Amino acid sequence: MAEYNSKKNIYFTAFINLFHLYNMIIPFKHQSQAHCESGVTSNLLKHYGLPISEPLAFGIGSGIFFGHLPFVKVNGVPGTTYRIYPGQIFKNVCKRLNVQYESVKFKNATEAMAALKKNIDQNIPTGCQVSVFFLPFLPEVFRFHFNAHNLIVYGEENNKYFISDPVMEDVTEIAYEDLARARFAKGYPEPKGRMYFIRSVSAEMNLTEAIKKGIKQTCFFMSSPPVPWFGVNAIKFLSKKISQYPEKLDARKATLYLGNIIRMQEEIGTGGAGFRFLYAAFLQEASVITGLPELKAFSERMTLIGDQWRNFAYQTARICKSRTTDVGNYQDLAVLLMGIYEMERAFFAELKVFNQTM
Repeated sequence: MAEYNSKKNIYFTAFINLFHLYNMIIPFKHQSQAHCESGVTSNLLKHYGLPISEPLAFGIGSGIFFGHLPFVKVNGVPGTTYRIYPGQIFKNVCKRLNVQYESVKFKNATEAMAALKKNIDQNIPTGCQVSVFFLPFLPEVFRFHFNAHNLIVYGEENNKYFISDPVMEDVTEIAYEDLARARFAKGYPEPKGRMYFIRSVSAEMNLTEAIKKGIKQTCFFMSSPPVPWFGVNAIKFLSKKISQYPEKLDARKATLYLGNIIRMQEEIGTGGAGFRFLYAAFLQEASVITGLPELKAFSERMTLIGDQWRNFAYQTARICKSRTTDVGNYQDLAVLLMGIYEMERAFFAELKVFNQTM
C-alpha cells in the first residue's frame, strides 16, 4: 500500500507539472493602480520581492513632465503630454534601484509574439506597450488611437493571453490576434512590439539615493529646457496658444484642440492633474523614507497645483460644451494656465535647490 501511495503521489505531481506546463500561467498578483506604466513598474517589482509603491516608482522614475508640440499631430490635433516619454519610468526605476532588466523592440508582430511566448514559458511576467484601440476588454469609449498604454502579460493558453492591466479592477484575457495588433499599431509613438521585463533584483538598493536622482532629473526636465515646447515653459507656451484660438481657429477646431488637451490630462495615460497628485504622494512617501519634513511641505504644494489643473480641466470642458469661440472665455483659460505656470516654475526651481542639499 505504501508503494502504491508513493507511485500515486509521483503520478499526481507529474500531472500537476504537466498541467502548469500546458497552461503557462505565472502566479502573478494583480494590483489595480492609478496609471499604466508606473503601475506596471510597481507590480513587476513587487513580483520580484521589492515593495515599491506606485507613487515611489513614479517619482524615482521621473515620470512627471509637461510638453505641448503643435508640430506633432495626434489624431489631427497638436500633441500635449503630462509625462515623460513611454518606457522611461520603468528604465529609470530599474537603473536607480540596481535592477537588471531588458527592453526590446521588434521588426514584426510574429517575432514579437514569439519572444513574448518564450518569456511566458520561462515564467517571466512581461510588460508590453500597446495601443488601447485594439484592446477589446476596455470600454469602447476609451478605445481610440493612443499607443502608449502599458500592461503585463503573465500567461498563455491556446493563443489566449492573460493580462494584468493596472488601470483595471481585475485580470483579463485577450486573443493572440488582438494583442499582436495592439503591439504593432501604427501612429505616434509606434510601440513596435516593445516588451520589457526584469532579469534580477539586487539587495544593494539605496532608496534615498534613488529618490534624490529621480527628483534631480525631474527638476532638470521641468526647469531647464531652453525651447518653449517642454517643461514649465511649455505651460506658458500653451497659455499663449489658447488665447489665440478664437482668432486662428473656427469654433469646431478650437473645441477639438481644447478637448484633446483635457482628454490627455484626465482620461489618457499622460496623467495631467492625476500625475500631479501622484507626484505629491511620492514626495510625502519620500519624506518618511528620508526623514526630511521639507519634502512633505513640497507634497502639499504639489497637491494645490493638482487642484488648479483640475480646475483648468473643468473650465475647459465647460467651454468645449458651449462650442463657442468667445474671446473672453479663452482669455480666462489662458490666465488660469499662466497661474499654473507660475506655480510650477517656482515649485521646481525651489525643489531643485532643496534636492542639492539632501
